[in-house]
Amino acid sequence: MAEFKRVLVTGAAGFIGSNYVHWALRKHPDWKITVLDKLTYAGNLDNLAAVADRITFVQGDIAEPHDVAKAIQGAEAVLNFAAESHVDRSLLDPAPFVRTNVEGAVILMDAARRAGVKRFLQVSTDEVYGDLAGTDRHSLEGDNPAPRSPYAATKAAAEHLVMSYGISYGLDVVLTRGSNTYGPYQYPEKIIPLFITNAIEDKPLPLYGDGSAVRDYLHVEDHASGIDLVLHAGAARQAYNLGARLEVNGRQVAHDILDLLKKPQTLAQFVTDRPGHDYRYSVDPSKAEALGWRREWDFPRGLAQTVQWYVQNERWWRKVKEQQAFRKHEKSWYADRK
Repeated sequence: MAEFKRVLVTGAAGFIGSNYVHWALRKHPDWKITVLDKLTYAGNLDNLAAVADRITFVQGDIAEPHDVAKAIQGAEAVLNFAAESHVDRSLLDPAPFVRTNVEGAVILMDAARRAGVKRFLQVSTDEVYGDLAGTDRHSLEGDNPAPRSPYAATKAAAEHLVMSYGISYGLDVVLTRGSNTYGPYQYPEKIIPLFITNAIEDKPLPLYGDGSAVRDYLHVEDHASGIDLVLHAGAARQAYNLGARLEVNGRQVAHDILDLLKKPQTLAQFVTDRPGHDYRYSVDPSKAEALGWRREWDFPRGLAQTVQWYVQNERWWRKVKEQQAFRKHEKSWYADRK
């Protein structure tokens, strides 16, 4: 099993990256972690406030070679969480997704080669597999990618580039494909924090189409532990699915959140479906489980914990939802979909 002491984590002011840093510092208290983050609308230094004195923070862009060169000095491993990640935003403007998710990955890997990094881990997504609606199968790592949104397409492109760097240049690379992740610090444009915060505010919970789209909901701590195990024990040039084996549709998500908050079910309202909506994702995580990974959180317990976190951290999410980046997207995307 590989060992590291100095680690660069990109995009760690965002949701999954910040949770990984919190988890890693508990698991590896002797690690020296450098965080590189551009602090876009979804990047929030409040996510790292509790560990600010234990990390080195560099504000910068993975698509800017100078920023990457500054942050990567001395790193033995790189974990790339940095990404534009919201499907709805990618439908409105794909260009930032190409720059960060594709060009940024290349610049980061070139820097990793020059710096002699021992391992490069790319955090990807189950969305690269495309829609499984109408089937009962689960995506396997050997399946051909079939992305259906600009976001998913850029993540698939990055995966191909990562694997090519492993083959062509001998860079030790691994990648993870996580299913829909939820938990503390998630930016409230995604379904679970959006529904929780809207419900607290007695605002409608917008369900696309008939609300039957299914996702495999993975708690962020389980996602972090899976990434860490793959970093240390995954085979080079291999992909690993990280999924909870829990398929839940949007209607159930809305119902459970409203029930936990003791809000009326009438707040769940159907809206016009989004273009090219994938109605089912589901991955088979057997390969990661063979390394020893197991999820700890089931959906009812994880959702209850997440709802409680947003109830207790109202100042955090109200500050986010008051920002222009959130208000502008909410108005341009949801206001006309009733």
